[in-house]
Amino acid sequence: MLVLAGCAAGPNFKPPAPPQVSSYTSHPLTATAATAGAAGGASQRFDVGADIPGDWWTLFHSPALNALITQALAHNHDLKAAQAALTVAHEDVLAQRGTFFPSVSAGFNASRAKASNILAPVPNFPAVPQEFLYDLFTPQLSISYAPDLFGLNRRNRESLKAQEQAARFQMIAAWTTLTSNVVVTAVEEAALREQVAATEKLVALEKHSLAILQLRFQRGDASKLDVAAQQTQLAQAEGTLPALVKQRAATQHALAVLVGAFPDQSPVETFTLADLHLPQSLPVSLPSKLVAQRPDVRQARANLHAASAAIGVAAAERLPNIELTANAGRTALAISKVFTSGTGFWGIAASLTAPIFEGGQLLHQERAAKAAYVEAAQQYRGTVLTAFQNVADTLVALQQDANALQAAATAAHAAKTTLDLSQLQLRHGYIGTFELLAAQQAYQQAQIALVQAEANRFSDTAALYQALGGGWWHHKNLAENPQ
Repeated sequence: MLVLAGCAAGPNFKPPAPPQVSSYTSHPLTATAATAGAAGGASQRFDVGADIPGDWWTLFHSPALNALITQALAHNHDLKAAQAALTVAHEDVLAQRGTFFPSVSAGFNASRAKASNILAPVPNFPAVPQEFLYDLFTPQLSISYAPDLFGLNRRNRESLKAQEQAARFQMIAAWTTLTSNVVVTAVEEAALREQVAATEKLVALEKHSLAILQLRFQRGDASKLDVAAQQTQLAQAEGTLPALVKQRAATQHALAVLVGAFPDQSPVETFTLADLHLPQSLPVSLPSKLVAQRPDVRQARANLHAASAAIGVAAAERLPNIELTANAGRTALAISKVFTSGTGFWGIAASLTAPIFEGGQLLHQERAAKAAYVEAAQQYRGTVLTAFQNVADTLVALQQDANALQAAATAAHAAKTTLDLSQLQLRHGYIGTFELLAAQQAYQQAQIALVQAEANRFSDTAALYQALGGGWWHHKNLAENPQ
């Protein structure tokens, strides 16, 4: 039994090796283009091998943004649910430890019976001899123990501990996703506020232009075609406003829910994109470290470990099981006589149970466990590939966002120059008010495109920190238990 107790059915889990790749993209990482005078226009360089800061959102240097994340981490209900799920998994591990110890139970049985004096005379009790009614009192202590010969309990514990790790990294994934979502949603809300304001100015300019055209049409200086064209342009501008207002409201509601509030309790902390500072040095973890940093990859690996242990559980179910039992107690016809001499009894037993025929149930359960391991292995590989894809996509997005912002800023600058020249020409009588309004409209449209380009740089910067794991290992309440 001692020799068998050192064995455990099923395979021993071996963590998958990190992927043998040296980079995320086929193109070298170069510093992004800089755009002077634009929010988020700084050049960003990639520091390969650098560590991810734990509170990476503070690099945006926004007290309002920091306050939003603090509120979200304290009150978000999805995060609290994930923390509770981790507690459940941890308690399951602690509860399973009891299978390694003997089970001890105490009982007391008191009964009153009536027997047939003819078929089975009752015991000769001096106080009430040969009565048909008698009492029986039996206190008893029982002990049972099942030696873990083939590792069934050990594999069960291994599986539960792996499930605890999966729950832990699911909670960490909720933490990293929450912090990133707060940043991205707050940036989007600020950008939409600025887009709505610019669109409202654009609609006002379109209305002014239509009024001028209608007046010129009445005087015969413009055709009905010009008026209709301007009406179409105004309607198009007005048509974009409701969609932006709806999107802004939905973003405000989403931000309120992220921080644990109702939609009508939108956070009071607001800021503009110009209030944010774009981090100029971006850490890029080595590919070999990504699988250890990404919580979704670690969760998939824990699921793979649990599936491996489940094979051992299924294999151990097909092997013999030994159970040792012992009981001792006393029995008497009167409670006052329970502990007198001659009323004691005891017993020791050992039983061996081995499955012989289960209709193929145990065999197919083991095969199902092996198939589940293959499934978990493929899911792990898919999660690793997705992780690398996220990082690669974000790196490319950051470089292209910088180029897009540069182009949008150039267009906005050109539109501003056109507007300034149009205002100068208007003062000298070279153009009319209608031409000036056209320049103003072009400028407002360029401003809207510029705001969108600025927001993309901030959002994708936050996405990079999330794609690399979010720096959770710097937080003591999230760092892995040394046990």
